Amino acid sequence: MNVAKPSRVRWFLVLWLFVLSAVSYLDRVNISIASGPIIDAYHLTNFQFGKISSAMLVGYGLFQTAGGRLADRFGPRRVLAAGVIWWGVFTALTASVPARIEGALVLFMAVRFFLGAGEAVIYPSASQFIARWVPVRERGIANGWIFAGVGAGAGLTPPFITYLMIHHGWRSSFWACSVIGFLAGGVWFLTARDTPSEHSRVSPAELEEIQSGLAITTDREPQALVSWSRIARSKEVWAITVSYFCYGYVAWIFFSWFFRYLATVRGLDLKASAFYSMLPFLAMLVCCLVGGSINDWLTRLRGPRLGRCGVAVFAILVAGIFLAFGSQVSSARLASVVLAGGAGALYLSQSSFWSVTADIGGASSGSVSGFMNTGNQIGAALTASLTPWIGDRFGWTASFLTAAALCVVAAACWLIVDPSRTLAPAQSALSTGAVALKKINRPNAGDETPASS
Repeated sequence: MNVAKPSRVRWFLVLWLFVLSAVSYLDRVNISIASGPIIDAYHLTNFQFGKISSAMLVGYGLFQTAGGRLADRFGPRRVLAAGVIWWGVFTALTASVPARIEGALVLFMAVRFFLGAGEAVIYPSASQFIARWVPVRERGIANGWIFAGVGAGAGLTPPFITYLMIHHGWRSSFWACSVIGFLAGGVWFLTARDTPSEHSRVSPAELEEIQSGLAITTDREPQALVSWSRIARSKEVWAITVSYFCYGYVAWIFFSWFFRYLATVRGLDLKASAFYSMLPFLAMLVCCLVGGSINDWLTRLRGPRLGRCGVAVFAILVAGIFLAFGSQVSSARLASVVLAGGAGALYLSQSSFWSVTADIGGASSGSVSGFMNTGNQIGAALTASLTPWIGDRFGWTASFLTAAALCVVAAACWLIVDPSRTLAPAQSALSTGAVALKKINRPNAGDETPASS
C-alpha cells in the first residue's frame, strides 16, 4: 500500500518569510549605505543623520505591540501583506524629498518614521505564523531561516546600493528597493494562508504532522488572547525584553554605523567599505541557521532550558568578547573580520528569542513577540543616535566597549527565563505547547498536564 508523502508547504512559507525579512532589512539599511551622498546633498551632520535613523526605529518600536495584536486577531497573511505595501510606499518617498527644500531633516524623519511603522508588523506576524504553522520541535530552525533574512538583506545591501549609487544615483536605490518589496509582498499574499487547514496544498499528512506538535489549534475557531496585564506580569517576558533591548543596541551599530565607521574612522575607500561591511551580515545569515539548528537539537536532547536559554547565554557572551577585542585591533581589515565575528555570535541567539515567545505566547505570540521587540527597537533607536555621540566624545573604541558591556547584561537576563511557563491557562488548548516542550525531553510524558504559570 502506497502512503502519500506529506507536503512541505510550511517550509515554502518559512522560506518566503526569509525573503520578506531580507527585503525589510534592505529597506532599512539602504539609507546607511547612502548616508554619504544624503549628508552632502542636504548639508547634514552625523548627529542629524542619526536622528533620521532613529526616527525609523522609533516608528518601528512604537507599533510593535499594535502590529502583534493585529496579527493575533486578523492573521499573519493580510497583516503582513498590508505592511509590505505600506513600507514600500515610504521607501519610495525617501527618495522624493527635494534637495533644496526647507526642513528636509524633518521630512526625512517623518518618512522614515512611517516606514518603521509599516515594518513593525513583519516579525510579530512571523511569530504568529510560527505558532500556527510550525511544530515546537522545528521552531528553532524555522526562526533561524526567517532571521537569516536579516543577514541576507543587510549583507546584499552594501554592494547593491553602492552599484546603483555609482551608476544611477542614490535615489534610484530606494525606488528599486520599493519595487522589490511590492513583488515579494504580492507573492506572500497569493501563496500564504493564516492556518494550515485553510491551505489547499497542505496534504492531510502534513496537516496532522503540524497539528500534533503545535502549541495552539489550527481550526477556524477564534482563540482566546492573553490579556496585556498577564503579559506585563510575566518575568519571562520582561527578562527577554530587557535582553532584546541590549541585543538591539548592539546589532544596530552594524546596521546604522558600520559602513560609515569603516569609511571615515578606519579609512577604507567606498568599494572596500562595501565589501567589508558585508561580513557582519553574512556572519549573521550563517549563524542564524546554525543557531536555530543547535537550538532545536539541544532542546530535543536536554530540554528547552538548555536549548533555548543556554544557547542565548553562551552566544551573547561570546559576541561581547569579539566586540571588545575587535574594537582595539589596529588593522582595519582584521578589525572588520573580528567585529563581524561578534555580529555572527550575537545572531546565534536570535532563534532563542522568537522561539520562546512562540512557546510561551501561543495564540498571543504576536502580542508577546511585539512587546519583546519593542525593547529591541528602543535599544536600536538609542544606538543610532548615541553611538556617534560616544564615538565623537570618547572615541569609537568606547562605542564598541559599551556594546560589549550590554552583551553581559543581555546574557544575564536569560538565566531567569523558563520557556515552559506558558502564559495561557492550563485547561486551554494553548497549554499543549508546554506538553509538547516536555515531550521533546520525555517522549512518554504526553498524558501529563503542565502546571499553569
